[in-house]
Amino acid sequence: MVETDARTPGLLSILMPVYNERAFLRPCLERVLAAPLPQGMQREIVMVEDASTDGTRELVKDLASQHADVIRAFFQEENQGKGAAIRRAVQEMRGQYAVIQDADLEYDPNEYAVLLGPLLDGQADVVYGSRFAASPRRQVLNYHHTLGNLFLTHLSNIFTGLHLTDMETCYKAFRADILKTIPLRSNRFGIEPEITAKVAKRGCSVYEVPISYHGRGYAEGKKIGWKDGVSAIYTLLKYWLVDDCYDEHYGRAVLRDLSQSRRYNWWTVSQISPFLGERILELGAGFGHLTRFLPKRELLTVAESDEENLALLAESHRDNDLVEIKSVDLAATDALESLGKERYDTVLCINQLEHIENDSEMLGAIRPLLVSGGRLVVLVPQYEGLYGSYDKALGHHRRYSRQGLEQALQTAGYRLVKSQSFNSLAILAWWWNSCLLRSEQVGKLQIKVFDMLVPLLRVVESILPLPGLSLVCVAERAD
Repeated sequence: MVETDARTPGLLSILMPVYNERAFLRPCLERVLAAPLPQGMQREIVMVEDASTDGTRELVKDLASQHADVIRAFFQEENQGKGAAIRRAVQEMRGQYAVIQDADLEYDPNEYAVLLGPLLDGQADVVYGSRFAASPRRQVLNYHHTLGNLFLTHLSNIFTGLHLTDMETCYKAFRADILKTIPLRSNRFGIEPEITAKVAKRGCSVYEVPISYHGRGYAEGKKIGWKDGVSAIYTLLKYWLVDDCYDEHYGRAVLRDLSQSRRYNWWTVSQISPFLGERILELGAGFGHLTRFLPKRELLTVAESDEENLALLAESHRDNDLVEIKSVDLAATDALESLGKERYDTVLCINQLEHIENDSEMLGAIRPLLVSGGRLVVLVPQYEGLYGSYDKALGHHRRYSRQGLEQALQTAGYRLVKSQSFNSLAILAWWWNSCLLRSEQVGKLQIKVFDMLVPLLRVVESILPLPGLSLVCVAERAD
């Protein structure tokens, strides 16, 4: 058995769901074991037997004992479907990369190197093996099956914005750190459109490569049917509406959901853009939901402490000479010194100050980073009386009053330039859910509807001076 983990370089996890494949499993496995891999890469086969009824389970046990150094077999107590088996395999995998392999002879394992190429080159997060992309030769398949696949692919492209030629392909290769943080809900063949919808919403870099395909008919054990096509349409619609892209604890999941509110994020940046200079420091960038909208002028420094977020930020801004990614623990205010004194004309502290226990100390630590007259832009949750269950889940130490934040800025050595309320529409919903009902989750549909209403909200707030759920303060370093 391979004794390693997801950080082991060069380990490929081959995820193999198995159900009633006694006739084809052994020859398929032989091909998987013999398939050439890129130099230095090892393989593990994570096989999940899904309660077969034709003797496949006993065969899996036998094969796993024969190849105990490569095969790790797991057994479902009852049949749940391909999606459930893949979900179990993802939980158990140890590799740095993963590829899904059906336990039949439709796909050729000799093409693993082709699939892995864009991943190893650092160009892709996910690679699809397309049966319909240009290739030297192809098997002539059942027209109606092909038409169904193409229909679902085009429908998926409409919902996701990706330009794929084969969404329903089995051969999908992933960076393991991406795949492990995608929550997989579908139990059957809906897993294909679900994965596609979620990698699209996460903004993953997706590549397609041509592969060969040797289709089989229902007499040979093919299991997908027209009902799965209907289910795929439902799945596409569901995950177009619902932003369920990250498998993490609630506090971070809320931030992830909010990050998908592209209209709201763009609106947030538009509120502060008149105050942004040439050399900008963004503190606590998360996974870059605001960073993507910030101007890249002379220098943009993006500071973050979470390792996963740092990896996503580095991938998003690879080869960009105007953006630098820094690992900084904002809770340790002395760590800010590593960013350099008087280096920036703008520091952004967006939804960060409320997470710091000693916020006054942090404001003081930021000041030396600014040139004389440089600006600090702060966005915090407003109104102390609105502190509720959502704030607790998000790790907020406090909410702010305008007078209290302005006084804290002046005490820390800043001169106030402007303060304004922001996001008035969300106040009533926040009070109802967080303070009155004490809800523990922000509804994904609520976030979706809110984001759709942002254009209207922008017009209303430009006309009426309404109170806002958030407070924006701009202050200059005073010498």
